[in-house]
Order: sequence, then C-alpha cells, then structure tokens
Amino acid sequence: METKKEQARPIIEQATEYVDTRLKLLKLEVIERSTSIIANVVVELIVVVTLVLTFLFASFTLALFLGDVFHSNWKGFGLVALLYLLIAVILMVAKKPIERPIVNILVRKLFK
Repeated sequence: METKKEQARPIIEQATEYVDTRLKLLKLEVIERSTSIIANVVVELIVVVTLVLTFLFASFTLALFLGDVFHSNWKGFGLVALLYLLIAVILMVAKKPIERPIVNILVRKLFK
C-alpha cells in the first residue's frame, strides 16, 4: 500500500510544479507582450507628434507662400483652409474604402 502512496506523492508534486511553472511562464509572456505593446505605442506616438508638427509648419509655409503670391495673407490662409475642407469632404465621402485597410493593419498589429 505504501508504494501507491509513495507513487502518488511525486505525481502530485510534479503536477503542482507543472502548474506553478505554467503560471510563471504565462506571467512572463503577459509582461513581454504588454511591454512590447507599450513600447510600440510610445514610438508611434512620437512619430505621430513629429508628423503633426511637420504638417503644421508645412501648412503655415504654404499659406504664407500663397499669401505672397496673392499679395494678401488672408487669401493665402483662406486657400489653405479651403484645401483642407476639400480633403475633409473627400475623406467623408470615401470613408469605407479608407477605413477597412486601417482596421486590418491595426488587427494585424494587435495579434502579431
């Protein structure tokens, strides 16, 4: 009878060790995945901020250039505003074809 008890004890110990090891592995995988996602978000945020600033300064440059061409700053800034209004209307009309690829890219990034 003692042999069955002796055999059962190592199996139970091995099972608890296995569960503990799996929990530690899961914890480490979660930490790795979350830090990777956070690092990716930080880098992409820096890129977006840089692009927004570039876009902003390019817009001012274009507006001042057009103002110089038309000899009136308000005309230059007005034309740039109309250009952005036109782009916004085009994006609103073509929303679905533009939205689907963006969703696909985001889903691929999340499940990478």
